[in-house]
Amino acid sequence: MLPLVLLGFGVAFSLGQNDTGPLVLEGKCLVVCDANPSAERAFTSSFGISVRAGDAKVAFSALRGTNHEPSDMSNTSLTIYFDQLLVNIGNHFDLQASVFQAPRRGIYSFSFHVVKVYNRQTIQVNLMHNEYPIISAFAGDQDVTREAASNSVLLQMEREDKLYLKLERGNLMGGWRYSTFSGFLVFPL
Repeated sequence: MLPLVLLGFGVAFSLGQNDTGPLVLEGKCLVVCDANPSAERAFTSSFGISVRAGDAKVAFSALRGTNHEPSDMSNTSLTIYFDQLLVNIGNHFDLQASVFQAPRRGIYSFSFHVVKVYNRQTIQVNLMHNEYPIISAFAGDQDVTREAASNSVLLQMEREDKLYLKLERGNLMGGWRYSTFSGFLVFPL
């Protein structure tokens, strides 16, 4: 293979590797030097140089500013809906459906914090990955006026996998921006 050096925006890119795997360098654009190039959202030259769109930045943080009371709702799935977005880098969190859809394969970090207020019922919240519960959180102390159910996880997701929160048991009252759901791409695979 021919060694090749590209200079752009003050960053040196060195191409000319063996077949051990692609070399990925980031600057103003993402350049992938690959001995076995693929066609996934990339332009590939005859030298094996792939240029891909920079969609590696993925982050969201949603919150609830109103109450969620399943007994009075027609929401039979018990999805916890959020009504405000603080961050939605990449626009991969659908606020109306309150579902995150992974734009690419990778390791993601997710956390949630839900609060029951003036409620003596136990709540259980599940983090759902493609309709299957991954982790849960519980809050069930009957002697306090406010109690939080929180959890977090690192999760490998494939492109187009979906993730959302489900209220499995109890009533969730999320006024005053108490309940949040956040996530971000740690690194692509």
